[in-house]
Amino acid sequence: EEQDCLLQNQPDQPQNPKVLRIAIIGAPNAGKSTLANQLLGRKVFPVSRKVHTTRCKAWGVVTDEDTQLIILDTPGLTSPFKAKRHKLDEAMLTDPWDSMKQADLVLVLVDVSDHWTRNCLSKEVLKCLSEFPKIPSVLVLNKVDLLKKKFILLEVVTELTEGIVNGRKLEATSAFEHNSNSSAKPPLQITQVSPSENRAHEPYCLQETRQAQEGCSSDNSGDMRASKSSLVTEAAQGPKRYGPRDLKNMKGWPCFQEIFMLAALHGEEVDTLKRYLLMQAKPGPWEFHSEVLTSQSPQEICDNIIREKILEYLPLEVPYGVTQVTEMWEEGPSGELLIVQNLLVPRKSHMMMLIGRGGKVISRIAQEAGQDLMNVFLCDVRLKLKVDVKG
Repeated sequence: EEQDCLLQNQPDQPQNPKVLRIAIIGAPNAGKSTLANQLLGRKVFPVSRKVHTTRCKAWGVVTDEDTQLIILDTPGLTSPFKAKRHKLDEAMLTDPWDSMKQADLVLVLVDVSDHWTRNCLSKEVLKCLSEFPKIPSVLVLNKVDLLKKKFILLEVVTELTEGIVNGRKLEATSAFEHNSNSSAKPPLQITQVSPSENRAHEPYCLQETRQAQEGCSSDNSGDMRASKSSLVTEAAQGPKRYGPRDLKNMKGWPCFQEIFMLAALHGEEVDTLKRYLLMQAKPGPWEFHSEVLTSQSPQEICDNIIREKILEYLPLEVPYGVTQVTEMWEEGPSGELLIVQNLLVPRKSHMMMLIGRGGKVISRIAQEAGQDLMNVFLCDVRLKLKVDVKG
């Protein structure tokens, strides 16, 4: 009732409100929900290692002084074939596109730890960007902490941007000597060069590359040393509209305004991205009350967190066939939240897997989901899960 009241009431507008609507898009399992949770400071979106954890678009709200960031967490962009394979709703195909229509800025998230996909944007992502060329876009490289050879990042940046950042052509050559004896990590952020009176605005580049170019001998990482590098920028032609024929030959997107590198799971450099987003906000009325954290109802948050655990503990395609039915949702005598949910599965064999030997699997799911719900709702939660075969 409190959540409904906050969503229906008029926002508590500050004197000079600013707002920015941000769509986070990318391939499934790139870390979109993890990044959204880190920006919000609380876990309100489901996260798991399996693809298609997020089933529908949901809004998160960050309120910082007079600025409000509305984060549109969306399902991963996927093809109709994959949607059918994972028994996904039609909304899984349309929600990312709907979010783009409402966005003032789009973050394109790429998992750089996946060597199969990190050097090119998916066709779905490129098609989405090409349909909305006027919406400013930012490239966010995620899971950088899992990348052992950090010098690969320069190549990844060049591929994913088609060599162009913020309307300027980027030509970078660099040779790195890797120190295998060091376990320290280099800076994860791509830092922007401060423009001087005699220098035009340059695109983002790796810290090591810029330091080496300007004769800086200090190396914060110890993991690698730039022995030879150069960065040349030159004016490029203005952005154009790319058609289907152009997209066939493109690996990256040449219209990114900025680039960030981070590790969303551990929150590394997320604050840097958050400060940038707050700076991009434009004058405009708030859409939500300052106490609103998400547009989801408490029941939706509960369903998502339980499903997250089911995805984690059930193999292959099994968890995608589970239907959740909430049988009880009420407040206990001491203010605790009492929840009973029935999990319906298509086969008896799936029921046995979900229960586990001696009930260990379902007990662990209930325990972990209950703890997450306590962290979200800030109250005691007693969660009971039952398992039945559909029909």
